[in-house]
Amino acid sequence: MKIMFLARSLDGGGAERQLVTLAVGLRKRGHEVAIAVFYPGGEFETQARNAGVAILPLGKRGRWDVVGFAWRLLKTLRAARPDILHGYLATANLLAVLARPFLPKTRTVLGIRASNMALDRYDWLMRLIGRLEALFASPADLVIANSEAGRDHAVARGFPGDKMAVVPNGIDTQFFRPDPAASPRLRADLGIGSEGRLIGLVARLDPMKDHPTFLRAVAEFLESGGRARFICVGDGPRAYRESLQTLGRELGIDANLSWAGSRDDMPSVYNALDVLTLTSAFGEGFPNVLGEAMACGVPCVATDVGDVKRVLGEAGIVVAPGDPGALARAWVTILRRFETEDGTLGQETRRRIVTHFSAETMVARTEALLGGLLDQARTGPKDVN
Repeated sequence: MKIMFLARSLDGGGAERQLVTLAVGLRKRGHEVAIAVFYPGGEFETQARNAGVAILPLGKRGRWDVVGFAWRLLKTLRAARPDILHGYLATANLLAVLARPFLPKTRTVLGIRASNMALDRYDWLMRLIGRLEALFASPADLVIANSEAGRDHAVARGFPGDKMAVVPNGIDTQFFRPDPAASPRLRADLGIGSEGRLIGLVARLDPMKDHPTFLRAVAEFLESGGRARFICVGDGPRAYRESLQTLGRELGIDANLSWAGSRDDMPSVYNALDVLTLTSAFGEGFPNVLGEAMACGVPCVATDVGDVKRVLGEAGIVVAPGDPGALARAWVTILRRFETEDGTLGQETRRRIVTHFSAETMVARTEALLGGLLDQARTGPKDVN
């Protein structure tokens, strides 16, 4: 198959890492794979190129570069004439459908990576794109969601239910694996002592991730006599970052909290943690950080959003979103499990990802769906589920 993915960029992020993992996996299976990016220069581009995936820069100059960008996109698509054009995230999905009339022999696939996004928390353009994405989705040949929650929410928004399929994220369990030597290195780099438990939130600074609940839970944990260090890994808009840091100071938790910013050594980050925390309030499908941390043998405490329960199974603790007290109590519970389970907790955590959510499984499922689309074009419709 000749497959082209369409994405905003390959900057560091969970969705972008998943895209490159999928593209590289399909290339290794013998398919011709390219990724057309609005904004070139992302940190994952080298990994993709080294595996034989072509990167096609579209050279978008900014939000309002519309006409020139559309012309470059259509020119690139008509020159490549892929068998499959696969959008990745809302804007790319919308553009993939709008380009469909110009590529009559190309099958169009949309990629859903989230669930109940609270679009009212974002600017007008993002809200508009979200509505248009659902409005124009019907002509697509296939819509792949990375979670059951994402599929259900997409159908409720107006996506064609008979064209939906679910392929959970796949984790590269060779890249994300236990590494006991990583913890002292990273702790030393961040100025965190080697003693004591370290609990971390790994997420971009975005309202969806609900850092305020994490910070308030830290305060409740410490006030109740809990003993641990905490770290926030990720970055975002300066004003929002400063508001969160101000909240941390007001809560009196600065002495126990570190802000690490963005990191490009994520396996080391996960391996330095004793517990990974996800506090998202909305929007998650399959949260990549859970799968990546679990593959490193790190148990997780997470809010009940998206497919979190399906990902964690019995290997972590799920609490209600927006409840700092429940989060603090869950940390106490999981830290006690460290004392009673004698190292088996991390083994069970990794085993769940290796067994159910490997990159190989994701690539194989996607390959089968895309191949089925081309078979369908030749022999007639078939069920995608």
